[in-house]
Amino acid sequence: MGGKFGIGIGRNMLLLSLALLGGCIPQMEQADPRYGPPPIRYEPPRADDGFRSTPAQLPAWQVRPVSPDAQTIRASSYVVRPGDTLRAIADRTGSGSEAIARANGLVPPFIVQPGQRLQIPAGRYHLVRAGETGIAIARAYGVDWSRIISINALTAPYTLRVGMRVLIPGGPVSIEERAAAFRLDVDDIVTGGEPALATNQRPTRPSSSPTRILPPSAALAEPARLKGAFAWPLRGSVIARFGPGASGERYNGIKIAAPIGTPVLAAADGVVAYAGTEVANLGGLVILKHGDGWTTVYGHASQLLVQRGQAVKKGQTIAISGDSGLADRPELHFEMRKGRTPVDPLGQLPSR
Repeated sequence: MGGKFGIGIGRNMLLLSLALLGGCIPQMEQADPRYGPPPIRYEPPRADDGFRSTPAQLPAWQVRPVSPDAQTIRASSYVVRPGDTLRAIADRTGSGSEAIARANGLVPPFIVQPGQRLQIPAGRYHLVRAGETGIAIARAYGVDWSRIISINALTAPYTLRVGMRVLIPGGPVSIEERAAAFRLDVDDIVTGGEPALATNQRPTRPSSSPTRILPPSAALAEPARLKGAFAWPLRGSVIARFGPGASGERYNGIKIAAPIGTPVLAAADGVVAYAGTEVANLGGLVILKHGDGWTTVYGHASQLLVQRGQAVKKGQTIAISGDSGLADRPELHFEMRKGRTPVDPLGQLPSR
């Protein structure tokens, strides 16, 4: 579904297509009623919207649903034939090439020799198709994406490739776990939000133009290196700090009090990895990737001024502050992450 719909497709055909996908695509979460529509082609879902948003406005995990057709493979052994590659062996046995490499202690570039006997690990393997995301795969099987990351030993940048076989955790799935698979958090988007790439395909470079819309099917190239130091996203009092709270819960960022309508600034040069409202407790949300594994997160916005795939500069206005999501006052939720690990922003931002 990477291409744009033709202008000539009628409304009835569009509704019919969306209705057919209804069994695969979950109902979109309702946006907070206080969350106003941003000015740049982005319209957050509303209770009376249904699926009126166009595919280009939806995230990749909704545009490309996944069929849970994983193949269950028994443990076996395989004797390498002349001309075999690890991928060819995976295709022949139905196991994952990465899983075979781990089971046999193979290291890059994963060379195998004729006559070599390999152990083929058992498991339930999902074949990754074009455009599929980690989030959509997790939803299809009703398991948490972080469990799939762990069992497959996936590492940054968590890129899925077409033809890759992903090991799906086995065992029965409880109703609670299946429901949790449909509740997005920041880590899901950072590690499982990008569509799979073809074997020799490169990610799409970001654009500084706010009018260029990156198709959901296009995987996003993030910066390789962080440029310069981080800056405060806005001026205001820190009203909640990083770490465990009074009730034992852990807070992964800080909250900065700010009047509604305050410009929210990019903390460093980067590219927009996400702009939307699907993380319910954070309302209007922007996620930026900066290179060297750094990510910043900006929540509770009342307006989003950027879109996925857009390159931004340090100090550029990316959103307008608000009290969306579960905010109990006008504030900015601000996170910093190094890889998957939340980092205390106060240790990275300049002292005031």
